[in-house]
Amino acid sequence: MPDIRERVEADRGLLKKIQLKIPGYAGYRRREDIRAADNILRIQISERVKAIRGELEGIRDALAMEGKVQGLSSIGNAIFTLEGIEAKVRHAEGGYSGISATIRIEETELDRLYEYDYAMLESLEKATAVVPMVRDATDVKSYDASVKAFNEAVKHFESAWKSRIAMVTGTKVM
Repeated sequence: MPDIRERVEADRGLLKKIQLKIPGYAGYRRREDIRAADNILRIQISERVKAIRGELEGIRDALAMEGKVQGLSSIGNAIFTLEGIEAKVRHAEGGYSGISATIRIEETELDRLYEYDYAMLESLEKATAVVPMVRDATDVKSYDASVKAFNEAVKHFESAWKSRIAMVTGTKVM
């Protein structure tokens, strides 16, 4: 996956390029660009979570149509978890904002935020890889095992998310 930060830098217009030349304002401009890249990445992550949720909803609907009610609860819980994750990611804090904020998050910290988000995307891909196992499960035992594997992958995603939140709020101990 391409680094969105590079694309944001490449797409700077004339005004932003001039802002980079102004002493005292250049750092602000670079931080704003990193925040923009982070926001784009978080939107992509939330869209991916939404797509996974849609796939699980399709599996749930198929199970219901086939009268297989035994697995509906576990997949329903997974869908509910994904709905919460999607909302949290889409509306998450992006780091310091404003030119004279009380607490400043510098470029290196913003870059780490972006790296957290990128790591979350990788862990989300692991969860995505489990969805076909859920869909293709032929018996109750394999279905339960695949839903469990999916939930474990989502837990890894949530762990990365919590680390990101701790980083943004300044409560993460390095």
